[in-house]
Amino acid sequence: MAKVRVTRSLSIPDPLVVSRCRKIPELGPRVLFFSGGSALTGLSRTLKNYTHNSIHLVTPFDSGGSSAKLRAAFAMPAIGDLRSRLMALADETVLGHPEISGLFTYRLPIDQPRDRLLDRLQQMVAGKDPLVAAILNPMRRLICNNLGYFLDAMPEDFDLSGASIGNLILAGGYINNHRDLEPILFLFSKLVNVQGTVRAIVDDDLHLRAVLEDDSLVVGQHRLTGKEMPRLAAPIRTLGLCNSATDPTEATVQVRGRNRDLIEEADLICYPQGSFYSSLIANLLPDGVGRSISRNDCPKVFIPNQGSDPEQLGMTLADSITTLVDYLKRDDVENLQVSDLLNFIIVDSASGQYPGGIPYPLLDSLGIQVIDLDLIHSSADGYYDNERLVAALLSLSR
Repeated sequence: MAKVRVTRSLSIPDPLVVSRCRKIPELGPRVLFFSGGSALTGLSRTLKNYTHNSIHLVTPFDSGGSSAKLRAAFAMPAIGDLRSRLMALADETVLGHPEISGLFTYRLPIDQPRDRLLDRLQQMVAGKDPLVAAILNPMRRLICNNLGYFLDAMPEDFDLSGASIGNLILAGGYINNHRDLEPILFLFSKLVNVQGTVRAIVDDDLHLRAVLEDDSLVVGQHRLTGKEMPRLAAPIRTLGLCNSATDPTEATVQVRGRNRDLIEEADLICYPQGSFYSSLIANLLPDGVGRSISRNDCPKVFIPNQGSDPEQLGMTLADSITTLVDYLKRDDVENLQVSDLLNFIIVDSASGQYPGGIPYPLLDSLGIQVIDLDLIHSSADGYYDNERLVAALLSLSR
């Protein structure tokens, strides 16, 4: 059967579409984001007021912070960004069980001795800690059980200082569910009434590997972002996956079937702002992602970063666009077409900061349409206005 692309005129933002979504978010569009990290936290909190059907495919390759401790102890994918996105989308009314959200966002103190932290954790497992005792059964029992699975498997030398209780609960569920993330993410979503779908793009224990322009090899997400480690000394040439932080051998992985279905059924696909390589491009590395995107004839839109992203050292906006297209086409370079992978780029030419400027000739040659809107608070801070950005995305969704 031939695929027919139907075009229509758009008003962006479309006040009727935005108003309808605001009134009945339960019937809102399936806007899908390839993302990770904290860049979409604010946008997610705004988005849930307009649609409860957004889809967030999150990278599980984080190798820093508290996720690094769990990954080293249990050889598991990173769960910190997943927990963070779940909490951003959680129902913040009384129906969303704020006492559970409070527990899942709580971190153990960093300035207490290990025996006191261990005792606190044991009290939580027993349901006697005030944060846990405030939760009604059967939810309290589920939480205690999953936290108990973590405690039983925890190495004796595990560092509990600053540990996220939500991460520990997720880790316990992962261990108990035969090292499968999906069941515990589903349970977590139900516990706090997550108003959307959050999944790891894959649930394999893999790490990022980057080859820089000076031919050096950098292994580990935390070495790319410029947050926990010094900034990169040379631009990134290629990004891939490897088996572990100590084994840089290239690895391949297939995107899961259920994630393929989510991609192919979305009403809008968004390549959003955030760490360009470790949050966005990393999500496109599993085999099958590009093909799944191409099978969906919904609009696909890129929202570029503002100012300087340490991972985009030396890159212009034109470089970012061509790099994004290259990784989208990596499944089948000869046959995948740009028109099936990327249709729009959203910019704010008045207040935005785009290295090298907006490359109109390149965009024209690729058939990518520019949507120029007033989206940024001010050129000084460079932050997107989440309400305006959400309105634009909702208006683009079919």
